[in-house]
Amino acid sequence: MASHRAAYRLDLGEARGSGITAVRGAMVFDVADACEGWATRQRMTMTVVDRDGREIETVSDYATYEAKDNSNLRFSLTQSTQGAVSQRVSGEAQLRPDGSGTVRFSEPAGQEETLPAGTLLPMRHTVLAVEAARAGQRLFAAPLFDGTTNEGAQDTTTIIPSWVAAPDEPRFPLLANQASGHMRIAFFERDTTGGGGAAQPEYEVGLRYYENGVADEIVMDFGEFSVTGQALELTPLPGGC
Repeated sequence: MASHRAAYRLDLGEARGSGITAVRGAMVFDVADACEGWATRQRMTMTVVDRDGREIETVSDYATYEAKDNSNLRFSLTQSTQGAVSQRVSGEAQLRPDGSGTVRFSEPAGQEETLPAGTLLPMRHTVLAVEAARAGQRLFAAPLFDGTTNEGAQDTTTIIPSWVAAPDEPRFPLLANQASGHMRIAFFERDTTGGGGAAQPEYEVGLRYYENGVADEIVMDFGEFSVTGQALELTPLPGGC
């Protein structure tokens, strides 16, 4: 996984009769190899425009530190809508070798959630999804906890339609000699009853990942509308031991 900064332009994808006529925004994602772990930060500003011309601006700042052995995640998310804080989530997850564990939230204060065996943290999920793609797998499923809500793990299913050789002339030097593949990750409410879980995902995200963990294309699907992200800048960051 390459330490890097990716800057994306955000635009409206599909509206699906929601009344959304435009989306504009930007997202910057940093990931740094911090020797024993991964330090990440994602900052996003997005303005949604409806058919009456009304604009709603959302700003989010999400940061994590994740142990490379999938044992620990410290996380913090602050989201504002129209200048007022609408969501704050922070805390720490501790996982055992089998992936089971506990999340203790500092916001909301005092809340705890149990994580099931097999739970993956976000960078570990990316690593295993890329490994699955390289091995020719077309489906990868696992519970995932990323600290973006005050709930526990979500069930995820990753569909990998293809994995292709490195492009002859990549758009960015960081993508040179890197094979890639499009993936679509669906997030479902965790099934705790054994009844098969939710039929429809709560959220979906599509990405084109390269072997080094860099994504140059993103699609965030919120159900009523989707947002596309195209990388305008991909630059290496220092990292490692």
